[in-house]
Parts: sequence; C-alpha cells; structure tokens
Amino acid sequence: MNTSLQVGKQSIAFEKPVYIMSSASMVGPKEGEGPLRDTFDVVVQDATFGADSWEEGESQMMKETSLLALRKAKLKPEDIRYLFAGDLLGQLIATTFGVVDFNIPLFGLYGACSTAGEALSLGAMTVHAGYADTVLAAASSHFGGAEKQFRFPLEYGNQRPMSSTWTVTGCGAFVLSKEYGEVQISGITTGKVVDYGVKDSLNMGACMAPAAADVLYQHFQDFKRNPKDYDWIVTGDLGKVGKEILCKLMLDQGYDIETVHMDCGMEIYDDVEQDTHSGGSGCGCSAVTLAGKLIQELKVGKLNRILFIPTGALLSTVSYNEGQTVPGIAHAVVIERRKKEEKVG
Repeated sequence: MNTSLQVGKQSIAFEKPVYIMSSASMVGPKEGEGPLRDTFDVVVQDATFGADSWEEGESQMMKETSLLALRKAKLKPEDIRYLFAGDLLGQLIATTFGVVDFNIPLFGLYGACSTAGEALSLGAMTVHAGYADTVLAAASSHFGGAEKQFRFPLEYGNQRPMSSTWTVTGCGAFVLSKEYGEVQISGITTGKVVDYGVKDSLNMGACMAPAAADVLYQHFQDFKRNPKDYDWIVTGDLGKVGKEILCKLMLDQGYDIETVHMDCGMEIYDDVEQDTHSGGSGCGCSAVTLAGKLIQELKVGKLNRILFIPTGALLSTVSYNEGQTVPGIAHAVVIERRKKEEKVG
C-alpha cells in the first residue's frame, strides 16, 4: 500500500495540488441583506426560488448554483466525472431533485453542516488519485425547510433562545480539477464523530465545537503546524457560543487561535440588525462564505492559506425525540492561493 500521501493519523497531503477551478454562490433575501451581500454571485428575493415549496426551492437553488459554477469554468454537466453534494433534508431531496437532469454520477453526502468540507475532501481525493479529471462539489441549506424538518414550521412562530443559530438559505458549488485554478486544495484532515453529551438541539455551537477542536488539534499534530501557519482558521457555523467554546478547548491543548479564528456563521449576518442571535448555520453557511468572500480574497492575494473547517451536528427528529445526544463532526481542508511558480493549464 502506498502510504506516502498519508500524514499522521487522519490527514492527507496532496503531492500535486487539486485546483478549485471555479466557485459559485446563491443566497436568499436575508443573506443578501447581511454583511457579505457583495460577495455572493446571486441574491434571490423570493425565498422559494420560484417554486411551490421551501424544499423545491432549495432544489432549484442547488441546480442553478451548480450550473453557474460550471459556466464560470466554461464547462457543461457532461464534462464532469462525479458530483459530490448534499443538504440537510431527509434522503437529500434538495440535492437529488436538483441535479436529476444533470446526468452526472452522484455521491450524495450527509455530514450535516460539515457537508461542504466533506464534498471538497472527497472530490479532491478523487481528482488527485486520478479517478476523475474534473468533479463538482456542492452543499445547500434552506431556513424554511430546515426549520420545518428539525424544529417547528415557520407558521408556529416559536421563540428562539439566544444560543440558537439561523439556518442559512444558500448554496455553494465548486469545480475541482487537476488542470487549472488560482486557488488550490493542498491537504485535508478528516474528522471523527465527537459526542460531549449535549442534548440541546437549539445550541448548535455547543454541539459542534468539540468536533471542531478535535479535528483542528489532530490537523496541527499531523501536519506539524500551528495557528501562525494560517491567515485564517475558518469554522463553518459555530456562532458566538461555539466560537468561545472552541477557543477555550484549543487553549487547553496549548494552541491560542483567538486572533486567527473566523466563523462563517458570525460573518454572514449582522446579529443585532438581523436578529439572528448566535449567528448562522446550515450546509450553505460555510459553502457560500467560502465560494464568495474567502475564494475572492485568496485570488487577489489578501489571503495566502486558510484552514476551512465546516462543522456539523449529527441529529435527526427521531434521535432528538428519543432523548439522544447531539454528536458533532468537522472536516478540515487546507486551501491556498496558487503559488506563482506553478504552471496553470
């Protein structure tokens, strides 16, 4: 077995980079009113995206965002070998109905809100190993659909505690290739299921922060790196509560990440003006922040290397109603600006 690419216990360092050939982001009206409004490709004012339901709207969003990423890369669906994508809905119905007409071999993924990291990781592994020249990775979520499935229909008008996060209505899509790109994936660290016994499904930050700390600590160990090796360590959707927990857990392990930590859930909304409490969450939260703000800043050289760690809370309506805990998972992806000496194309 060739173990030259395996690093430490849970990581892979790619000998040759896998390029992010293009990225695309599409969001709903609330996200379009937030601080990152100018970084998204498309802001749709109709949260149903012209469909008859939240779920059908999310499928339409998945479809249109994926097609936009392909157009940016000057590709068509038939040019893509594999599609790695997922969402929060049961049986991944937002994804499956959204991509059904693409006729692309699909790996449907569920990593809760960590799905963007899972899709990028598996896509990069596939391209680097030579199993595909070009793949598409995507992840989406929808506030209306997620609330109806996991909590209460919007019509119920329930009160949300201050620890709760707001599920982002958005989709991010990425074309990965070995041929071209200004931004590259150079390594990954795959996370484990981590359960600290939290049962409060309205406190996603507390559920997911231990998983983020676990994979981040292992990443530092595997790659022999520290916080100073990154411009930003970017978590997906911990919000204010989860950020505080993560920074404390890492400090307990000897790593001070406070000055280089950024959370997509805290960036995407103005929590005071938009009443989002602890911040944003959902598969789309990290996906659209990466596809927009972070990729753009990498391309222009404002950033050189980030560690992208979307986080997921692994619960269902069944497990929650049966009184089970809410485990977490997180996946780390090293994303860098292409080095000048590397030939493109």
